[in-house]
Amino acid sequence: MSVLHPNVGEAMLSETDLWGMPLAVQSVKKSTIVSSKPTTTFAQTNNMTFHIPGTSDCTDSNVMLQLLGEVVKPDGSRYKEGESDVAFVNNAMHSLLMQIDVMAGDTVVSQSSLTYPYKAYMEDLLAYDTNAKTSHMTMRGWVKDTAGEMDDFTGNENWGLVKRRKICKNSRVFEFFGPLHCDFLSNQGKLLLPHLDLTIKLTRTSDSFALMSTAQNEKVVIRDATLFVRKVTLSPSMNIAHAEALEHAPARYPFTRTTVKSITIPSGFRDKTIPNVHLGQVPKRIVVGFVSNVAYNGSYHHNPFNFQHFNINYLCLYVDSDQVPAVPLTPDFTNGNYARSYYSLFEGTGIKWKDEGNDINYDDYGKGYTLFAFDLTPDQSAHEPHWNVQRQGTVRLDVRFKVELPVAVNCIVYSEFDNLIEIDKNRKVIVDYNV
Repeated sequence: MSVLHPNVGEAMLSETDLWGMPLAVQSVKKSTIVSSKPTTTFAQTNNMTFHIPGTSDCTDSNVMLQLLGEVVKPDGSRYKEGESDVAFVNNAMHSLLMQIDVMAGDTVVSQSSLTYPYKAYMEDLLAYDTNAKTSHMTMRGWVKDTAGEMDDFTGNENWGLVKRRKICKNSRVFEFFGPLHCDFLSNQGKLLLPHLDLTIKLTRTSDSFALMSTAQNEKVVIRDATLFVRKVTLSPSMNIAHAEALEHAPARYPFTRTTVKSITIPSGFRDKTIPNVHLGQVPKRIVVGFVSNVAYNGSYHHNPFNFQHFNINYLCLYVDSDQVPAVPLTPDFTNGNYARSYYSLFEGTGIKWKDEGNDINYDDYGKGYTLFAFDLTPDQSAHEPHWNVQRQGTVRLDVRFKVELPVAVNCIVYSEFDNLIEIDKNRKVIVDYNV
């Protein structure tokens, strides 16, 4: 006897719908990739500026950067075989850039505050799995460092560094190509209104940050740079609909704003409380890691992305008086017991118990990939598209170490917020961080 609950509706398999037709998009007439050359270059100053004029077409916010250059001697001459063991650090294209500023019209809508390499590295590290990191991400100079060998630059123990050494060996011309990590451009999927100018300003890092070598005097010279932008032509009816809607309300662009802060902890400390990590809007997600101060400031002998554990044995956040997690993380790196800390990388990024990963295995985690991720939303939905009620308060960090810190370290705090940008009919840009 077959029984069906009275509240269960009837379903139909798509295979049995023999008359259904797919929906058709008629609002987009065509799209074209256009290239933009910088108005100022790294050869003239430490900055490179691109200006993308607004036209009658919409602008796709996902832009791509191409860089061509060489690693040369201090006097500008080229290296010959065996003269240098120089290699790029990981995520090479982004590691060459210290800061990216984006202006829509006359308003700054995205700024990375001198920590852009860490923003790009942490986002790429945690957002992609092995297949991506061994395919299209190699175009931007991503080759995973061998866990436990992050600071090796003379031998062949660090397989990733060996591969990246080939990119610039003997001053060969390298080419990098990839997307920029700019909040308003990369963290929202809507087209930008026509007749809206964009200005993107890139600032270089020091050569000692982007390179590792024995000689410690190699330098990077950028020979050419191009920004690729997709322009989208909408149908006349869609343009009219947009114009009519703008008469009543501005266009709204919800996006994920990110910040990266660096707090120095002197050597000799056994514990540290960092108050007011955030004061005001509480982020929806926080990722915490620790690197040596020498590496953070740029050293040819130290990998800036070597996130060491420094024998941390206690770590938690406080959002006002609420402790996160409720039971603090208490890893024991000496004996290899840090499962809850490792699990935070999956729980805090929304990929727990899924057929997804981040190419960091349990052993890797304690050998240069020690990051702690926290989802601070009430429904654990930082990875979901919906918003939560915005909370105002203070966030502080408590961390303890099993032994005194042997060197000064920098605590890197990556945070994400839900925010809104509005653009009215006159192309006035309103940045609202108090949504």
